[in-house]
Amino acid sequence: MAKFPEAAARLFHNVFVCKKCKTKRKADVRKVLDKKISCRKCGGKAFRSIKSKK
Repeated sequence: MAKFPEAAARLFHNVFVCKKCKTKRKADVRKVLDKKISCRKCGGKAFRSIKSKK
């Protein structure tokens, strides 16, 4: 299977996962660090970056 940089950027760039409910949210890195965004599902403000499969 071919790997395209455009597809990898779409799937993994600026995507974060809520640490409480594991919901994905696409947002800017600076807003995540400043805790300006919240989870749509549980309202939590703790996020981690998504892990890409190798």
